Amino acid sequence: MKYTQLGRTGLKVSRLVLGTMNFGPQTEETDSHAIMDAALDAGINFFDTANVYGWGENKGRTETIIGNWFAKGGERRDKVVLATKVYGNMGPDGEAWPNHDKLSAVNIRRAVDASLKRLQTDYIDLYQFHHIDRNTPFEEIWQALDVLVQQGKVLYVGSSNFPGYKIAQANETAARLGSLGLVSEQCLYNLFERRAEMEVIPAAQDYGVGVIPWSPLHGGMLGGVIKKEVQGGRRAGGRTADSLADPAVRSQIQSYEDLLEKHGLEPGEAALAWLLTRPGVTGPIVGPRTAEQLESAIRAVELELTEEVLAGLEEIFPGPGPSPEAFAW
Repeated sequence: MKYTQLGRTGLKVSRLVLGTMNFGPQTEETDSHAIMDAALDAGINFFDTANVYGWGENKGRTETIIGNWFAKGGERRDKVVLATKVYGNMGPDGEAWPNHDKLSAVNIRRAVDASLKRLQTDYIDLYQFHHIDRNTPFEEIWQALDVLVQQGKVLYVGSSNFPGYKIAQANETAARLGSLGLVSEQCLYNLFERRAEMEVIPAAQDYGVGVIPWSPLHGGMLGGVIKKEVQGGRRAGGRTADSLADPAVRSQIQSYEDLLEKHGLEPGEAALAWLLTRPGVTGPIVGPRTAEQLESAIRAVELELTEEVLAGLEEIFPGPGPSPEAFAW
């Protein structure tokens, strides 16, 4: 496994991030534990979750599964850089109760203690804001986080789904208050969806914020979906099926799969390897449902794409470019 610094910090993290969103809803606890063991054995030390994972009545279930894995011992907790998130409503009995969501100081204090209990740990390495909160000033947010840092409950703070201007606002406010500020941004970024290159990634780079792409295969779109259909495998469903119903999109994905087949590359591995070449990217989040999917993701770290392949991918999926040139001159 290869490692890099998380943004401007001294923290070393693996170039793949183990996403745990499937743990609970799609992957049973025993299999989830096996995947985490395999990830750790492969050198993946960066695990990502969120307090709402498990969803619906089972919100918090994923953190509980991870906590039970930590409780097995074997230095599991010490070896992991643990990231979780706050924002979604975690009201009692699954109700959308006031002050049990978003980024008020009240909710942050309550949410971090609840996550710590489920995770069976006394600290969170990276505490991430799952979304922007337009109604809570950053002065209040940083005051709450500074207390948690002083208490040793949180070490670093990151964001997720923040636009570029909010990354700037957050870190300018933190600098004024003498806080470290955001050190990472988790955003939607992949070959098919490159709009983060316009504002988010440039802002992150300027502020020393590591970029952690989520949905690196765009919901399976970049994982060889057409090839799997032809071979009689699992057919695309949901948003992927809706997107492929567009002839232009299907043609684009077909060109992508043809390019990689020509060079003897697996689509999913190539999509991850491409992200690892992008400026500012710390590492993409992979959310394996099975051990086989994890093994495929790990191979991507050692995969070096040729200039010919990179040029072909750029031709098929041209990025928008940075702002303002993306829409002006």
